Amino acid sequence: MTLNIWKAIGDFCTNVLFKPYDFFREINNNENWWTANTVNIILFLIVAVMFLYWFTQLFKFKKEGTED
Repeated sequence: MTLNIWKAIGDFCTNVLFKPYDFFREINNNENWWTANTVNIILFLIVAVMFLYWFTQLFKFKKEGTED
């Protein structure tokens, strides 16, 4: 029996980590658009909040004059 680490990593990702995405792939986009795009909406909201926080920090440091 040969131990192939790359095959083990690939099997783990395919069979464990990506399993929740099988549910979203099976959803027909024409039937329920919101359910099919839930992950995208959540990721967009996280990035938007991080972007706003970054800009508030930029303005704060610019106002204090401590930016490089």
